[in-house]
Amino acid sequence: MPDILFDDLILDISETQAIKYTGSKLKLLPYILSLSKKAAGNSKNITVFDGFSGSTRVSQAYAKTGYTVFANDIAPYTKVFNTAFLMNTKEPKSYKPLIDHLNSLKPVSGWFTEHYGGDGTQKISANGDGLKKPWQKKNTRKLDAIREEIDALELDEVTKAVAITSLILALDQVDSTLGHYASYLNEWSPRSYNDMKLKVPNLWINKKKNVVMNHDIFNAIKKLPDNIIIAYFDPPYGSNNEKMPPSRVRYASYYHIWTTICLNDKPKVFGKAKRRADTSDIIAGSIFEEFRKSESGRFIVIEAIEKLIKETTANYIILSYSSGGRATAQELNNVLNSYGKIIEIEKINYKKNVMATMKWTNNWIKDIDEDNFEYLFLMEKR
Repeated sequence: MPDILFDDLILDISETQAIKYTGSKLKLLPYILSLSKKAAGNSKNITVFDGFSGSTRVSQAYAKTGYTVFANDIAPYTKVFNTAFLMNTKEPKSYKPLIDHLNSLKPVSGWFTEHYGGDGTQKISANGDGLKKPWQKKNTRKLDAIREEIDALELDEVTKAVAITSLILALDQVDSTLGHYASYLNEWSPRSYNDMKLKVPNLWINKKKNVVMNHDIFNAIKKLPDNIIIAYFDPPYGSNNEKMPPSRVRYASYYHIWTTICLNDKPKVFGKAKRRADTSDIIAGSIFEEFRKSESGRFIVIEAIEKLIKETTANYIILSYSSGGRATAQELNNVLNSYGKIIEIEKINYKKNVMATMKWTNNWIKDIDEDNFEYLFLMEKR
């Protein structure tokens, strides 16, 4: 099949909004929705399940397409974003007085400034403790004031989620990072000198009864109704590098600050990045990021994917997986064909910015061993 440029696929996809996120599926949205349409047909009376919502872009896209969405992720910040975007039933402009009030607050030095605020100088030693920081103090002082006020206002769940989402989106625009919070830049980024300003998120009025879940994936699928037509899974990937040690920075660690802002629990922190203690590599690892093999000799992540596919009762499953993931092509092939039928595969090359569509043949097994490819598998469950 000839390669197809990303820009050549034209679908009516409304804008989604999220933080910078490792593994974001922003560029994959046209293909995820295209595969979903092939499974659902033209009907909008479809219920879908986004099992690993992450940045929430896929859940947002599903909801704006007109599907009823069950969105799940174990991360607190994902729950907040999903609540803000998928549960809102008000005119977006109705939140402007609240956002204006939060912007007008007098900055204060509090817990966030103590741990994550630095002086606007290129010399790291000038930060007091000699550690690199993700934000300049002028913005963490705003963060301290705003986050305390959000709790003090005793807002309803959706309104509070909108306020925190606005705060996180604003902070994401003035950080000094590479897009995650496991480490920070040696010198202040140009954007970190900007003044943080909250804006009303790009909300819409939801007319479907979407559901936001905050569970481990295997608990979540047990709580789903029987009418789920499509399940989309984008599990975190354990590297396929056999020499990779059994401990590394996990997804929970990349975005530990967003968790703290959502919970406002002022946790015990450790290390140069001041990570939450509960995001240490040993505690925070997902079974899908596991490096080890089970007693059966199979990689634990393969067994987890098999369990996930087996226990999911949706009519169709779309699985996103990277060629750099721990699961090998042959193992994925065996799992998917054991519990259903592969209908179509999308192969995306991020480096070359091209995509190819493949019908199911065994040829994809040798192709998946190439580096830097993302695969989308559409399968019909038996």
